[in-house]
Amino acid sequence: MTLGTGWYLRRLSRMGPREVGGRVGDAVRRRRWRSVPPTAPGVTGARFTAVLPAGAVAAVPPDAVKRLVAEADRLMAGHAEYFGVPRDDLADPDWWYDPKTGRRAPGGYAFDVPYRDEDAAGDIKQIWEPSRHQYLTVLAAAYAVTGNERYAERVAEHLRSWWSANAPLRGVHWISGIELGIRLLSWVWIRRLLDGWPGAAALFEENPVARKQVWHHQRWLAGFPSRGSSANNHAVAEAAGQFAAACAFGWFPSSARWRDDALRSLERHLRGNTFLSGLNRELATEYHGLVLELGLAAVAEADAAGVPVPATVRLVLLRMTDALAAVVDDRLRPPRQGDADDGHGLVVDGAGTDRWASLLATGAAVFGALPWWPAVTGTDVRTPLLAALIRPYAKEGTGPAVARPASRPAHFADAGLTVLRGPGGIWCRCDGGPHGFLSIAAHAHADALSVEVRHDGVDVLADPGTFCYHGQPEWRRYFRSTLGHNTLELDGADQSVSGGPFLWTRHARSRVLAVDTSDAEVSRWCAEHDGYGASVHRRRVELRAESREVRVVDEVRGPRWAVRLAFHLGPAVAADLEDHRAVLTWRRDGEERGAVLDLPGELSWRAHRGETEPPLGWYSPGFGRKEPATTLIGTGFTDGAREFTTVLGFRDR
Repeated sequence: MTLGTGWYLRRLSRMGPREVGGRVGDAVRRRRWRSVPPTAPGVTGARFTAVLPAGAVAAVPPDAVKRLVAEADRLMAGHAEYFGVPRDDLADPDWWYDPKTGRRAPGGYAFDVPYRDEDAAGDIKQIWEPSRHQYLTVLAAAYAVTGNERYAERVAEHLRSWWSANAPLRGVHWISGIELGIRLLSWVWIRRLLDGWPGAAALFEENPVARKQVWHHQRWLAGFPSRGSSANNHAVAEAAGQFAAACAFGWFPSSARWRDDALRSLERHLRGNTFLSGLNRELATEYHGLVLELGLAAVAEADAAGVPVPATVRLVLLRMTDALAAVVDDRLRPPRQGDADDGHGLVVDGAGTDRWASLLATGAAVFGALPWWPAVTGTDVRTPLLAALIRPYAKEGTGPAVARPASRPAHFADAGLTVLRGPGGIWCRCDGGPHGFLSIAAHAHADALSVEVRHDGVDVLADPGTFCYHGQPEWRRYFRSTLGHNTLELDGADQSVSGGPFLWTRHARSRVLAVDTSDAEVSRWCAEHDGYGASVHRRRVELRAESREVRVVDEVRGPRWAVRLAFHLGPAVAADLEDHRAVLTWRRDGEERGAVLDLPGELSWRAHRGETEPPLGWYSPGFGRKEPATTLIGTGFTDGAREFTTVLGFRDR
């Protein structure tokens, strides 16, 4: 996918003067570095001291070790899967190859590589992901828990291969700051986890090639920070990676300055990316997880190096952890909101480890679990390792006294997110928040007033997800469209106006009018948005405990419009639609479950599943993957003021 002049003009229109000035400076620096690249200084006497405390590895639970070793053995055999595409070549990877399209990215000066053009460079996510080297942190962790040197030797072989194939500023892996930041964090942990291996020092601090790579990564991040309208999770990843490397690999004349600058940037962007309630401002749940992982990893490096961290850093991470504990369902699944690209900050676990349970377990170890937190029964490798490095929050001097929620929050006013809960694991997320973060709202979807409903962790009314970013514009448009969410569309248009795959030029404004979760029998939510100009869409949701039903009332006030009301069912849910009633069935833990969805009779209803022209009736369980799922679409018209009532009633088991 190439971007034309129109996109660049639209993108420029979302920048302020300071950002424009910064980007002009970046362009000048890129041109200068093309002819006179920075030169890494010589280093003598480099040492690595940021090791794990004694007993940290021994604290890893046996079942987590078993999963880790199984994953490491699969990687040793060359097998992996990235975004739904299996790979069998990881024993000796081609670092510029995309197995999805069969293309190799072109070489040359990094900033000349047309990485957004899939025809020229392949699927950039497929190329970048292995080079985050998080599969190497898994192999290094396998060495740490087993002492088997074959894992360490494979890590060393692959790092030397990567460094040889990716000279500084040459090729596709020197384009995006988030990739450099996460890669630096991986290298820090690889060195830490290999500390008992005799070849560790020769691979890193005694290796001039490794030192040169570490220096150039940090110099790049210092030179090209994400700015202004782009200062989202990318800025956090850049700062966290820069800070981690400056702490653990503090071998260079600039290391102290890089460390201090990165810490200031990290503190600023953690605050900027997070509502006071603790939810991530991008309103994209997976990025909440990514930012929390990066923040915890950065604090681990600070504590390992004895570097004081501003109290606000720990406070933001505490609030993020409490917010995560508040919004997950009974199976510890958070909302599926906004973009999701399966990005992780630090990976040392095997397949099957629950990301959200791991974060809550780490939060419990570092901050202390509150009485209302959901129980976490799973185990992981990462939690005991991070907990061994991070000083507990309650320890004197590590964080300010703060009033944490005495009971489980249901409404996050600043984020416009409300979770209604009912008996039998009924969970309903209501969205009345901002469209997205910063002027471009890069990871937002046109989902104002959408709802998600789950029963015992099963998606019943589902958020379909993301599927892709680059290369398939029709699918990108669908998965972030208004029709692609459980909300109401007018005249075939999205509520917010897209200017490109990561750019919104007009944002629908939502406001929550009423929330009441104090009544154990009936909890209520009401909100509206202005995305359709002269018309207002208002939605009321009630969750009634005794009857075990969710009632949704959509009101449209304004001129005559063509209406489409969408309800997307989860992939496990079958639907038998007759007129305006759908009987829903699914299985959970071997038992048949069911519900009845009574749809507005004023609209004509059809079921859609797995359609491609145009896309409709799909669910994306993860980035790069999609599967057919049933979508119910009601069509009709409004004139003046009109209400449409939908009732989802759960049947007894």
